[in-house]
Amino acid sequence: MVAATESPVRKKTEVVVAARKRSDRWQGQGTLVALRVVVIAVVLGLWQVLSGPVLPEYAVSKPTEVAASLVELLGSASGWSDIRATVIEVVAGFSMGVVLGAVLGLVLGSFPLAGRVLEPLIAAFNGIPKIALAPLFLLFFGIGAWSKITIAMIGPAFVMFYNIYLGLRLRERELVEIVQVMGGRRLHLLVYVTIPTLAAPFFAALKTGGPLAILGVIGAEFIASTEGLGHGLFTAAQNLDAASEFAGLIVLIAMTLILNGLLSWLDSLALKRLGLTPRSRPSAAEHS
Repeated sequence: MVAATESPVRKKTEVVVAARKRSDRWQGQGTLVALRVVVIAVVLGLWQVLSGPVLPEYAVSKPTEVAASLVELLGSASGWSDIRATVIEVVAGFSMGVVLGAVLGLVLGSFPLAGRVLEPLIAAFNGIPKIALAPLFLLFFGIGAWSKITIAMIGPAFVMFYNIYLGLRLRERELVEIVQVMGGRRLHLLVYVTIPTLAAPFFAALKTGGPLAILGVIGAEFIASTEGLGHGLFTAAQNLDAASEFAGLIVLIAMTLILNGLLSWLDSLALKRLGLTPRSRPSAAEHS
């Protein structure tokens, strides 16, 4: 009889506790969002008030003027043409860099002798500032999109190479030996050891390489281009048009956030499919 009366009370208590946790979580997130909005509003207000009397308006413009330039950029065919050109170059360069770096990392990590021979050469080439190679690629590929794609490819390629290469070298030898003793072949090593080991470094390299690809494209467009957001930013700087400069920067920030969001979603999805996401600890109610 006592157990029968305790069961409904216990279930009701668990429901109340779960609802309170959800409420606290949403209240916490809502508070963070509200505080962020307040901070942004304060910064924009100070920017609007101080531009002119304190800060040179030709250098920092005003939020209202930046908003007008952003609307003009997004409402014009030339603005979308620049955005499309930059997006294509970033996506192509980033994708090619990821593939190139992953293949090099897998090959040199799988063959230790080749890794020891070529790793110092790769490190030396990685030490060259990427933007310093832009004029060389312009000579090879011209002023078109391929020179920007090549520059965008270099950063993600090196990041991906080192993450995959070092991930293979740090692969637990005991796990490899256990799979081999149990009769496992290369496919079993790949599925049960290599892929779980390299999953986290791979997606970390993706998140790091994305902004590097954008940086490479914008830098190359600064040097020589006829279209793209970098070309627009360079033109605005030459014309001392601070409002258009900030409008272009806002578009670049949005591109970076979208790319990072997509990569984060892909990261969580892939790790969940591989069963590598951290498991939540059971609550006290589950133990009891």
